[in-house]
Amino acid sequence: MELTTLDWAIVVGYFALALVIGLWASRDAGKNAKSFFLAGRNMPWWLLGISMVATTFSTDTPNLVTGLVREQGVSGNWGWWAFLLTGMLTAFVYARLWHRSGVLTDIEFYELRYGGKPAAVLRGFRALYLGLVFNVLVMGTVSLAAIKLGGILMGWPGWLTLTITGVITLSYSALGGLRAVILTDMVQFVLAMIGSIWACVYILDLEAIGGLSNLLAHAEVSTKTAMLPDLHDASQWVPILLVPLAVQWWASYYPGAEPGGGGYIAQRMFSAKNESHAMGATLLFNVAHYALRPWPWILIALASIVVFPELSDLQAAFPDIPADKLGHDLAYPAMLSLLPPGLLGLVAASLLAAFMSTMSTQLNLGASYLVNDFWVRFIRPDATDKEQVAAGRITTILSLILGSGLGLLLTDAGQAFNLLLLIGAGTGGLFILRWFWWRINAWTELVAMAGSLIVAGYFTFVHDHLVDMAWASHEKLVWGSLITTLIWVIGTWLTPPESEKTLRHFVAKVRPGGPGWKRYGTGADSAAEAEQGWALPRGILSMLLGSAGVYAALFAVGSWLYDDRTTAGLLAAVAAVCVGAIAWINRSRA
Repeated sequence: MELTTLDWAIVVGYFALALVIGLWASRDAGKNAKSFFLAGRNMPWWLLGISMVATTFSTDTPNLVTGLVREQGVSGNWGWWAFLLTGMLTAFVYARLWHRSGVLTDIEFYELRYGGKPAAVLRGFRALYLGLVFNVLVMGTVSLAAIKLGGILMGWPGWLTLTITGVITLSYSALGGLRAVILTDMVQFVLAMIGSIWACVYILDLEAIGGLSNLLAHAEVSTKTAMLPDLHDASQWVPILLVPLAVQWWASYYPGAEPGGGGYIAQRMFSAKNESHAMGATLLFNVAHYALRPWPWILIALASIVVFPELSDLQAAFPDIPADKLGHDLAYPAMLSLLPPGLLGLVAASLLAAFMSTMSTQLNLGASYLVNDFWVRFIRPDATDKEQVAAGRITTILSLILGSGLGLLLTDAGQAFNLLLLIGAGTGGLFILRWFWWRINAWTELVAMAGSLIVAGYFTFVHDHLVDMAWASHEKLVWGSLITTLIWVIGTWLTPPESEKTLRHFVAKVRPGGPGWKRYGTGADSAAEAEQGWALPRGILSMLLGSAGVYAALFAVGSWLYDDRTTAGLLAAVAAVCVGAIAWINRSRA
């Protein structure tokens, strides 16, 4: 399989378009830090929502889904489907609160919510931890997928794939800042949706597959199509369904699904025109990410079981792929190699664009942490806007080098996914409660962060060598979450609370409401807002209805594809009812 001149023209055309967008956006990006890191705080909800969706879909996403489907079946996707609960909670509860905070980054929030030296230490350490360690790990994960894509579709070695895409990504993200990232995200989203759906239709029509009905009837495929795991087998439903829905969604800090919002999701909310646009953007993201996108990936993954049933088949078809990069996640780019000229170029461009979208977001986000929350806060507090933008561009280059280097060392998308989950296990409850429980303080977060790293390190590098039988990843996640949560709860009660001045300022600024803040003022911005009462109960009810509606829509599409039209119709009706109920509940909060 080789790319034709037409394919290369499409790929190069996208690269050129990304550079043009970066140059155009650079006119405003260099004005000040707010323009470079937050696109001037005037972005509309639909553009921000699409940007969130595009960023969350990187080249590793369909690879991860393919690996899950091949090894665990369609139901294996509950490992990331469960994060919908987090996303809906962010949309209906935290989006407004984040936008009200008025901070430049979610790390700057620490010195709004907490006070004194502990808050400053927390902000500085968190800036380095998220800006370098965690951010580089995320970029390494998506770089791994780009390496596999480039190796199969283009025959490039990993270093060449990362060099070409990295230089282009660096050019437009460093020139145009977040505005360029958001605009290229929109192009990437359109390319990705067209490419994935068109590729899915073509692959299903291949002679080896014989159409959707033949695929679903295939002996090796039919056992993997269930959207729910076998509820009679605890070894299946406990790790696949129970743990993600009962623990993982609130306990783990995962990029794009941070409990209470955070990371690039928070950055997009900060960039919105107002609170309503912040909430609308987050809601659009969750609907599109979970209900709109998964099925083309899933169907291609199922088709790969027919074409490349074993890893040995993948190895035989692509002998130049290094042995340490061989995994079930490789089956997705392997299936794309069957596409015809033109379509292959479109899909290749869309996947490279997906990689560049995620990388550019992480580069801009990491730079905002390192510049705003470390360099300006502790080293150069009198830095001019021009110096801050220059520093942002320098740290962007540094982050790209580190993230790409890690990508050359990693081997499997599932490996990185589980490591990211374990590192943040147990801290999620803190990020959810700190908005509503006055007793949480800066020491709580420091203790939680240290505890999480120690527990994750123990379970990753020590535990399996001390016990007779190694624990599964879901067992480590549950115990890691419980131990870390216990550590930070105890730490909260053993350390002094924040000062009354700090807490009163937070309530006046953010207006979280609720019984936990009565002693520090209502925080109501107006009499009308005070009359509406505490928004949290409505938000939680909306979150539950929104989650039910999106899950219903997701399974309605699956049932329709499986030719179960009755179930599809019922689920579509459930989704419609949930939408109506949410609209009614929030009718007075526009």
